Amino acid sequence: QVHLEESGGSLVQPGASLRLSCVLSGRQFSQGGVGWFRQAPGKEREFVAKINWTGQRTFVADSVKGRFTISRDNYRNTVYLQMDSLQPEDTAVYYCAGTRDYTNSFASQAYSYWGQGTQVTVSS
Repeated sequence: QVHLEESGGSLVQPGASLRLSCVLSGRQFSQGGVGWFRQAPGKEREFVAKINWTGQRTFVADSVKGRFTISRDNYRNTVYLQMDSLQPEDTAVYYCAGTRDYTNSFASQAYSYWGQGTQVTVSS
């Protein structure tokens, strides 16, 4: 079993930066990884970024590329999502999730373990 807990969500103004954290505990999968998803009201859950278990491979969705960065601190068992130049359209609940198969993990269905989510609101 893998347990994930997000934190760092907040209300910020457009143009601000925010860093989300996802603390991992429990079992680890050598071929697995952690992804970030977001879901805005009335919209489907959207893939944002992912990182493999060792932190050596990452992928960021085109919709946020250049503004969002994913990283991992293996000592703290924590995955981060650095979000810069935030815009109102980034407003959503952000979830981190664990998958056993990093390579084929762009859809939410590939993830078996989910955190409870953290709210990010971008508004002036």
